[in-house]
Amino acid sequence: MALRRNRAGSEAPAIAHTSLPVVCIVTADDDFIREAILELIPWFQVVIRNDYEDLARWTKEAHVVAVILDIDTDGEDPRGGLSVLNELRKLNGNFVLLSLSRARTRAVEKSALEVGADAHFRSPVDLSELRLTLAETLRRRSEEAAREQMRRQVFETSRFQDFVGASEPMRLMYDAIEQVADSSINVLIRGESGTGKELAARAIVALSRRAKKPYIRLNCAALPENLIESELFGSERGAFTGATESRPGQIELADGGTLFLDEIATLTLPLQTKLLRVLEDRHVQRLGGRAQRKIDFRLICATNEPLEEMARTGRFREDLYYRIHVVPIHLPSLRERAGDIPLLCEHFLQIHCIANGLPVKQFAADALAVFDEHSWPGNVRELENLIQRLVITVRGEEIRASNLPPRLLAHSAAVQEAVLLPEAGTDFDAEVQRLEIALLTAALRRSQGGKAAAARLLRLDGQRIKYLCRKYAL
Repeated sequence: MALRRNRAGSEAPAIAHTSLPVVCIVTADDDFIREAILELIPWFQVVIRNDYEDLARWTKEAHVVAVILDIDTDGEDPRGGLSVLNELRKLNGNFVLLSLSRARTRAVEKSALEVGADAHFRSPVDLSELRLTLAETLRRRSEEAAREQMRRQVFETSRFQDFVGASEPMRLMYDAIEQVADSSINVLIRGESGTGKELAARAIVALSRRAKKPYIRLNCAALPENLIESELFGSERGAFTGATESRPGQIELADGGTLFLDEIATLTLPLQTKLLRVLEDRHVQRLGGRAQRKIDFRLICATNEPLEEMARTGRFREDLYYRIHVVPIHLPSLRERAGDIPLLCEHFLQIHCIANGLPVKQFAADALAVFDEHSWPGNVRELENLIQRLVITVRGEEIRASNLPPRLLAHSAAVQEAVLLPEAGTDFDAEVQRLEIALLTAALRRSQGGKAAAARLLRLDGQRIKYLCRKYAL
């Protein structure tokens, strides 16, 4: 491993081409340098500076990711070192900055943390603790950068921001929505309960030429049969008991805009016939009335039922099916887009922690492994409701598998394997290895073999996951 010592006024060092992160140590203490090199060299590429001269520019050119700065390098007065520390933090908010000092007062440590240090160490330094702090802070920075990259990727792949997801099934859905949005053709949104069918309808409307016109939503399953006809088609005064005045229906209210009929499969056959007539004639007749009112609206329907099968068996009009099925859009279940679960978890944690005035929590790797195995029959809605509950019930900043409901843990192979202890006991080291292999395999499967993504899921640094994968031939 190459070590570079850089004297005053020299150019940025020629960093060896390795995958190890570059760490710069800035100190004039040769004893510390020797000991630090022995501690850090297996995990980091180390470069040495003996002074502060032009340090900010130098670290940028050398692609340094972390600086260990002795703020006593210019003498006993730490103000020069604190000033450099502040300059480095302003230069790059993602730098990992660790400060060192021989000063025994809390004031120096407080000042170092205030101007930008991630951690402060007093001499003599526990180098093992310093290495662990450095690795952990780099890991957190890497996770933050990965999350930010994923957020950018999500919003770059879609012109609408109500959805959270960057998986391939979601990209296909985004493309389908954008292709049909600006037309006037009828759209049928298919998907299981909780996948976000109304979000998809709103996205289509937002991207359409009717975006500023009325958007009317009616859940066909939410009203009893004797009310839905008047709600959908309108009614004239005296049309039925209690009809004391004339009322336009949802179809009339949608004139010029979009009508979204959720749970379309629950409409009775007589109402299906009446809706078909409206779609064919582009006129609507109120219940109890004779006048035919001309209307212009776009129809978006949604269902989680097998309409094709219903049409074959006579439970849904075949001609209406073909009228509304001009363009189908499939919303993937959460099982189909399991790779989006970490991003959805972060999204919902942030929303519900902030809404409840709590620090934003995070999920531990064992909890995410359970989520990866769960079938999610309620899809995204089920996940959000669970997270909303966990935000309130779990103390601390990390949600672990042990905090999850028994119904999730009961069917989790990862958790069951992790907690079973044979009556005769077991080999501890062998069990630890087995659990490591199980976690690594689950993370690699979810990340489709990508070690960097798997490392983020398990909160490991890049070198650690490479070592473990080599160790277990994964």
